[in-house]
Amino acid sequence: MLRKLYFILLCFVLQSCAAQSKYKLIDAEQETVIKENYSYYLYYPEGYDENPEKKFPLLLFLHGGGESGDSLVYVKRNGPPKLIKRGKKFPFLILAPQNPEKKMWWNTRSVMQLLDTIVENNRVDKKRIYLTGLSRGGGAAWEMAVQYPEKFAAMAVVCGMTPLPYASWIDKKMPMWVFHGEEDKSIPISESETMVSKLKSMGYNVKFTKYPGVGHDSWVPAYDNEELYKWFMEQERQ
Repeated sequence: MLRKLYFILLCFVLQSCAAQSKYKLIDAEQETVIKENYSYYLYYPEGYDENPEKKFPLLLFLHGGGESGDSLVYVKRNGPPKLIKRGKKFPFLILAPQNPEKKMWWNTRSVMQLLDTIVENNRVDKKRIYLTGLSRGGGAAWEMAVQYPEKFAAMAVVCGMTPLPYASWIDKKMPMWVFHGEEDKSIPISESETMVSKLKSMGYNVKFTKYPGVGHDSWVPAYDNEELYKWFMEQERQ
């Protein structure tokens, strides 16, 4: 009963905060059915409050291993949360959960339960839910694309790795954009090259951007690329 009351209170807080300013970043925590606690950021774009009937796209961002832990401060180090901290404004909601386990992979079932809760309690266009992740979060993005093939309108993976057989399980209607640094010593670019080559041979819609002279931190130029966000906004599930 206490958990149910907590969930109801959390939903009320989220909706109340949504009416206070044009855009914001919320620190919150959601306990899922399978007992995984996720702290997360939830960003609302400008204009969210102006038309209560309008629905907005949502971007799910999964961070890398270095940002795991018990402090949301770590999540601000890279990707969209870092850009939001600097003052960048996005045209969609951004959900950025934190993996509490520093040495373990993402629990993608828990992530999906959190995502579904956020979608149901906010004005999200379910045809325009986007997925992105870097490094360990990039691997989790590949996994979620396999586990939930009809969920996402588009996916961008930055220096992630994935088993090659995953290629056969990803929805062919979902556009993908892969980024990788050519000098990556942590996750070799061959991980992305092999997967992209397989996907292209099977007729998938996939773009591949390589960064010469860039190591594992290819997420810096990838997420600084304005074309990425324009590309996301052009995608919609049919």
